[in-house]
Formats: sequence, C-alpha cells, structure tokens
Amino acid sequence: MKIVTAIDSFKGSLTSIEAGNAAALGIYHVDPSIQVEVRPLADGGEGTVEALVAGMNGTVEEITVTDPFGEPVNCKYGIIRDTMTAVIEMSAAAGITLVSRDKLNPLFATTYGVGETICDAIQKGCRRFIVGIGGSATNDGGVGMLQALGFEFLDRSGNAIPFGAVGLQNLEKISAENVLNELKECTFRVACDVTNPLCGPSGCSTVFGPQKGATPSMVEDMDGWLGHYATLAKEVFPSADAKYPGTGAAGGLGFAFLTFLDANLQSGIDIVLEETKLENYIQDADLVITGEGKLDFQTAMGKAPVGVARLAKKYNKPVIAFAGAVTKDAGECNKNGIDAFFPIIREICTLDEAMKSENAKQNMALTVEQAVRLFLVQK
Repeated sequence: MKIVTAIDSFKGSLTSIEAGNAAALGIYHVDPSIQVEVRPLADGGEGTVEALVAGMNGTVEEITVTDPFGEPVNCKYGIIRDTMTAVIEMSAAAGITLVSRDKLNPLFATTYGVGETICDAIQKGCRRFIVGIGGSATNDGGVGMLQALGFEFLDRSGNAIPFGAVGLQNLEKISAENVLNELKECTFRVACDVTNPLCGPSGCSTVFGPQKGATPSMVEDMDGWLGHYATLAKEVFPSADAKYPGTGAAGGLGFAFLTFLDANLQSGIDIVLEETKLENYIQDADLVITGEGKLDFQTAMGKAPVGVARLAKKYNKPVIAFAGAVTKDAGECNKNGIDAFFPIIREICTLDEAMKSENAKQNMALTVEQAVRLFLVQK
C-alpha cells in the first residue's frame, strides 16, 4: 500500500514537511510496511521557500538586501540545485511584515530588495525563478526591482527617479540599455492569486493601497502615476497590458514581471504542484493525505489542500484532510475533492498549547493513525 502526504504548513506550528513526517509516523504505527511519500506543499505565499527547499533537496541562501524603506534587512531565499531554480518570496525583501504599522507609507516603499535577491541568485548560477508576490508593503509598480536589475527610470533631466510610488510622478523615460545581460537567459514563474489590473477601480492602489497606509488622496495620485508608467512602458514593450489579470498584484509588481521580464503569472498552488511533480506520486497511490492549519470555506475556494484534492480526483484517489482547526462551513471542502476531514486537537487546551510544535506533531500522528485504521477497514 502507498500513501502520499502533501500537507500545507500549520503557520507558527508545523512546516509542511514536519506535518507530513508526523502524519507518516501515525501511518507507520498502523503498519510499518506501508509506503509513505512525504511531499512538500505551499500555495506560493509564506512558507513556499521553506517547503520547496526542504522537499526538493534545496539550500537556503541568506543575504542582506534593501528593505521597503531603504534599510538593510536579512533576506532568505531558496535554490533547488538540481534545476538551479531560485525560490523567492518577495515579502522577505519588501513585505508588509517588515514594517511597523505606524510607518507604512506606499509613497516611499520600494521593491529594490526583490531585484537585489534576483541578482544574487543569478550570480550564483540560477536561471529559473519561482517568485511568490504576496504580502507586499509597496505600490511602486515593481520599478524598484527593475532598477536593481539595470532598467533605468529617468526624470526629464535624465536622473534616476527616487524610490517608491512617489518617484513615478517624475517619470519621463524608461531605458533597457543597461539591463543585466543574464536576464535574457532567465525564466520567471510568478505565483499570483489575485486578478486585479494595474489601475482603475479594481487596481492595486484602490484595492490594496489603504491597507499599506495610503490615504484617499494618495490612492488617487498613485493610480494616476501608475497609469502614466504603464503608458511609457508600452513605448518600450509594445505588448504591455496594464489590464491583464494580476498586473496589480503586489502594488504593480505583477505588471513589472509580466512586461519587463516576460514572466508567467500563475496560481501559486498550480506552480507548486507542477514543480514538486506531485501528480507522479499520486497516480499509483492508494490514499492521499492533505491539510493545513485551518480548514474553512476559503479552503474550498481553491487553497492548497483543494488543489491537492482536485489532482487526486483526476485519478479517482480518496483524499483525507487534517487541520488544526475546522470551521462549521468547512463542509464545502467535501464538494471539492476532500472526502473527509478531521481536526487534530484531541482535548481542551489553549491556543498556545495547541500550536506548540511537539504537541501538534503528536496530535497529527495520533489522529492520522486512527483515520488510516478506519480506511484500512474499508479496504
């Protein structure tokens, strides 16, 4: 018998691989002869680097880059050596969690550190990139990242515009003459799970600007500046399309990747499932186990466990999910490929107790053990 586990991280408690290994321990308690394949799972957001590095024999690189407001910050990203693929979370360099709430200001926040991370990976031999672009503090249209890669964004005097969205108000010319040569050898898969365009009522400034500290007047200004930026970008890259779904992701970083780096904007879970080749493991499995920290209605809308379940159902495989918490509306998951789900909490306890790594591992192992025993009765 073969069982495949692909469990998303329980944030603050278990990594994806730790959750999978705990489930495997429970399975082995039932029958040590069962073949268990523990595979990494993430959705392109927080935890993607950790999951893919741990699950694909990668390494973690730690470098110093520029944070959203120009200060040095330690940034971690992964390299999958087999394919020399860099796995980057933009939030590690330009994320909203790097900035205290009282200092948030998208007018001056830059994505320059994201470009520095890409440069470092290129110098280390990477030519394939997987980039998660959720959780940004920025609204600069990705210009900071592009500046770090050698693109020039100039004012009417021929000087480089300053960092942040505020610099876009002075933008008069875009040049690609001094871009890093190696970029033409690089391919980018960008994990993007929002469909917002760059500008307008559904654009990044209007929808996401306020949570990054933007006032109504700032939103209006930034939306106009980004529209002007898109017009100039189209003069250099005629295929530029500011209305393309996802161009508004991460304050316009999606537009920068799509237009300047010819990236593919894709669902994060789709990228992870393809890169980890989970389908190859599922094809001959007898049971697929998935899960995440909290199973709810949003899970059913296409989060990582449902992505796994849909792939499993392609081969008519049974799917059981486990979670730290399960809400009343989680039943929607049963309509989306998850045959049954179980919370792993076994007794009344505090949240802190439930989230302690050792407790979570034990609870996962014990709950999976009982579910597998029941599954085998049916066999």
